[in-house]
Amino acid sequence: MLDVTGPDTTTGPRLAALLQSFSLEMTAKDVPALEEAAGVIPQGTRIAIAFLPGETFEQRLHAAVRVHSLGFDPAPHLSARRIASESELRTFLEQLAAQAAIRRLFVVAGDPPEPLGPYFDALSLIRSGMLADLGLESVGVSGYPEGHPDIGEPALWGAMFDKRDALAELGISMTILTQFGFDPDAIVHWVGKVRDHGVDALIRIGVPGPAGIKTLMRFAARCGVGTSARVMSRYGLSITNLIGSAGPDRLVHDLAGQLDLERHGPLSLHFYPFGGIAKTAQWVSDFRVAHAA
Repeated sequence: MLDVTGPDTTTGPRLAALLQSFSLEMTAKDVPALEEAAGVIPQGTRIAIAFLPGETFEQRLHAAVRVHSLGFDPAPHLSARRIASESELRTFLEQLAAQAAIRRLFVVAGDPPEPLGPYFDALSLIRSGMLADLGLESVGVSGYPEGHPDIGEPALWGAMFDKRDALAELGISMTILTQFGFDPDAIVHWVGKVRDHGVDALIRIGVPGPAGIKTLMRFAARCGVGTSARVMSRYGLSITNLIGSAGPDRLVHDLAGQLDLERHGPLSLHFYPFGGIAKTAQWVSDFRVAHAA
C-alpha cells in the first residue's frame, strides 16, 4: 500500500498512487475466471472474496486457497448474520489461516434482517474475540459515500468509530472498503468527512469495472447507488441509452483530479468487476500503462 502523502503537482502521481495497490472483488464461483486473468494481475494484489448466499463454506475456502496459490493476497468476507454458530465461524477461520495464510478479512453485517446465529452485525462479530490470534494485519469494514438506505448517518459514523476501537483492542488495523459509486464529488466529499472525523485508516474506494450499461444500472439499483442523469452523463453514459458498455476512465480521472493526496491519503481503488474479472484486470493494466509517469 502506498501512503499517498506529500507534494502533489499533477494528476499523474495521484493516478499512480490510487492504482499502485488496487484490489479486486470476486465470488467463490469466480475461481476459473481468476485463473484465466491471473497473468494480467500483479502478484500480491489483494483479492476480496464475497460471502454470498448459495455458496458453501467449502467453496469459499477453496476460493481463498486458490487466490493464495496464484500468488495473490486473499481477503475473505464474513457476513455476520449468515453465520449460524461460533463453531461454524471458528472452523472457517482456522481453515482460512491454515490453508490460505490469510492476513486480512472484511466483515459486514449482511443482508438477512435477522441473524442466523449469534452475530447481529459486524461489530458483534469483531467484539466476540474470534478474530484474535489469527495473525491478522487488517480487517476491512464498510463505507458508504452516498449513505445507506436503511441506516442513518449518525449511526453509520458511530459504527465506524466503534469498529475501529474494537479492532484496535485486538491489535488489528482497520481498512475501509466503500460501496461502489459513479459520483466523484460525493466520494471525495465523504473521504474528507472521514478524515475530519479523525479516522486515518486506509480507504479503498469502490469503483465499478467496465461492464454493459444495463449491468451497471442493475447493480446500482440493487445497491442503492445514485444514477441521476447528471452523474451518469459525467461518468460517460446516458440513462436513456442502455446499449453498449462503459468503463471507469472518467471516474478515476476525476477522483485523481479532486483528491488532495496530503489531506485524503492513504487511499487506493477497489474494483467491482461487474463485467468480469478478466475485463477489469485488463482495463487496469491498460490504464496503468497509458498513464505511466
